[in-house]
Amino acid sequence: MATDLDGTLLDSTGSVSPRTRRALRLARAAGAEIVFVTARAPRGVEPIAEAAGVSGTAVCSNGAIVYDLAAREIVTRHDLHPEAAAHVIDVLAEALPGVAFAVETGTVVLAEPGYDVHHHDPRSRREVRSVRETAEPFVKLLAWSGRHSVDDMAAAAAEAVAGRAEVTHSGVGGLLEISAPGVTKAGTLAGFCAQRGVEPAEVAAFGDMPNDLAVLAFAGAGYAMANAHHLVLAAVERRTLSNDDHGVAVVLERLYGP
Repeated sequence: MATDLDGTLLDSTGSVSPRTRRALRLARAAGAEIVFVTARAPRGVEPIAEAAGVSGTAVCSNGAIVYDLAAREIVTRHDLHPEAAAHVIDVLAEALPGVAFAVETGTVVLAEPGYDVHHHDPRSRREVRSVRETAEPFVKLLAWSGRHSVDDMAAAAAEAVAGRAEVTHSGVGGLLEISAPGVTKAGTLAGFCAQRGVEPAEVAAFGDMPNDLAVLAFAGAGYAMANAHHLVLAAVERRTLSNDDHGVAVVLERLYGP
């Protein structure tokens, strides 16, 4: 079972409800392996895994990191090459005037002036003059603007980047998330499943945002949350209730209940 976190497994307060915890226990007792597939970095996943009682593997940073929750270590990571990132910065700055940038290293966010996004743990943010000067490897380039809708930004960025990177978003206003070419939630999940001999038909998946679309298409049973982005609702036939109505738990109870 593969699930997104924000807007999907978590309710609107960012919590795992008691009903969802019980449903996850039910699934594990039936032999299901639970994999978090999220835009969050590992530091943002660990407290949720603890609250949910999940200790397996997490696909983090939109597929750029595979993280062992029990060992608390990165198993694999796919960095965005600095030259590719510099090109993306140039084309996005031209296509989206006023955009500001940050990078996710896997452990911290390095943010330029004007990057007005509040991440889950403010202690993980460091200010830098320019992300171009970042010496650390990074897994995501983040582009934010208060002047444009995120859907318009995504459309402009996809055209401007032209295959040099993966561009998506997870619902945060005005924020694009940019990864190395070919790095997606679905691609990393598919590799994880192939290593374990798990067929796509055996996978149930849950999501709510455009960065979940390929995961829901990969899974034999992909469920869109009732609160999902309009592009997800238009593309995914299977539905469950909203995150605040325990939509993931409802399906797990049906699949694994007595």
